[in-house]
Amino acid sequence: MEQLNQLFLDAGILMLAGMVFVFVFLGILVLFINKILAPLADKFPDATPKTPVRQSAPAPQQGLSNNVVAAISAAVTQYRHNNKIQ
Repeated sequence: MEQLNQLFLDAGILMLAGMVFVFVFLGILVLFINKILAPLADKFPDATPKTPVRQSAPAPQQGLSNNVVAAISAAVTQYRHNNKIQ
């Protein structure tokens, strides 16, 4: 049992050391890349894209037209007449 506890302790220490190493390595890498790319950022500024002017869409029609209401009413009346629904 003592040997198993020692193995878990060693594994935890190794895992923690590996995580710290990766964190430090990535931090140094980010700083190094920023230092290298800073002079290039001045030479190649971001291009400002020209956005096209959007035309306004036509206003949606509110409600149903009289022809649509009449067609729906006629269809409901015909359905009720054919199926004898009151």
